[in-house]
Amino acid sequence: MNQKFDLIVVGGGIVGAATAYKFKQAHPTAKVLILEKESNPAQHQTGRNSGVIHSGLYYAPGSLKAKTCLSGYAQLIQFCEEHDVAHDICGKIVVATSPEEALNLRRLEERGKTNGLEGLQFLDPKESKEIEPYIEAQQSLWVPQTGIVDYKGMTEALLHRAIEGEGSLRLQTRAIKVHRLGSTRRVLTTSGTFFAPRVVVCAGLQSDRMARADGVQNHIRIVPFRGDYFALTPEAAHKVKNLVYPVPDPQFPFLGVHFTRMMEGGVECGPNAVFSFAREGYAKTAFDLSDSASSLGFGGTWRLFAQHWRYGLGEYERAFSKPKFLKALQKMMPTLKMEDIQPGRAGIRAQALDARGKLVDDFVLEQGDAALHVINAPSPAATASLAIADEILARLA
Repeated sequence: MNQKFDLIVVGGGIVGAATAYKFKQAHPTAKVLILEKESNPAQHQTGRNSGVIHSGLYYAPGSLKAKTCLSGYAQLIQFCEEHDVAHDICGKIVVATSPEEALNLRRLEERGKTNGLEGLQFLDPKESKEIEPYIEAQQSLWVPQTGIVDYKGMTEALLHRAIEGEGSLRLQTRAIKVHRLGSTRRVLTTSGTFFAPRVVVCAGLQSDRMARADGVQNHIRIVPFRGDYFALTPEAAHKVKNLVYPVPDPQFPFLGVHFTRMMEGGVECGPNAVFSFAREGYAKTAFDLSDSASSLGFGGTWRLFAQHWRYGLGEYERAFSKPKFLKALQKMMPTLKMEDIQPGRAGIRAQALDARGKLVDDFVLEQGDAALHVINAPSPAATASLAIADEILARLA
């Protein structure tokens, strides 16, 4: 068996898949290997997010998020159209329910324009109801460039094209260590050893561990946050036409509890954001000793808790109390009733935290001794994946 490749990508989520695809596009005869520890690709952040195509509204101008989101948005749509990936540019409204939120909404609109968004429009309560009849807003912002997509389907399409020729996708293959051997790299895995001159690690929830093992010292720790969703019942799904978001709290990178029409049908409500005791544990009571020790043994985690304990307590209350979750949704849809929502799925956000207890907002790419590591790639990384891949390959060159 030939164990030599031109590029090895660790991680079969959408950022890893996009990187492999873009490299293959640039080097059509190249042999690309993607290593994925699960039995299928896109099993964690990629397959458990809300499926939204983000427009670039929220991100600090000049940041890597802002730079890649709008470019990634355009590339994503083109890819989906060319390869028959299900998507819909349906637009969304961002809803202000108080004067303070209305002021923050104005700031959000200014940021969106700075980042290059087009067609942003303020709506009064009557205009809001023409788009979302059951939503109560003092003011809202119409964002036409937002949409929804099948990210799992897109990941599979990217991977299929990345391994054309003599490439390979190895499932149930965990990367253990990357070594530099002169001009080549050796990747030790649970299924053997592979070689390539270039290695990119897109390990998501395990990204900091892989980076530290490769000599990266940036004092960043991945601290997992679980997001629990509810779903509107089939009888209540008509109450949301497309996407409805609150005005986000500017102190946090989380976008708040929102309503999202799903590509496969139905409407999700959520998520909240609570500290998770397991990086890949999706049950509310999931616990992993190693993951918990990693998070709770890090000073930045306790500084975060100390700074934002009230916010965190509110998120935990919503996580374990359906009435509290409903109350959060009723801020935007007062007529929503208990019988209108039912428990949904959960996801884990791989959130980078620094030693000061600050949530790292921007994407983080760092070169290790033997590989380039994508260390922080939360939302909108799925939307921006093809543009993030461009950034990765530029740094590999």
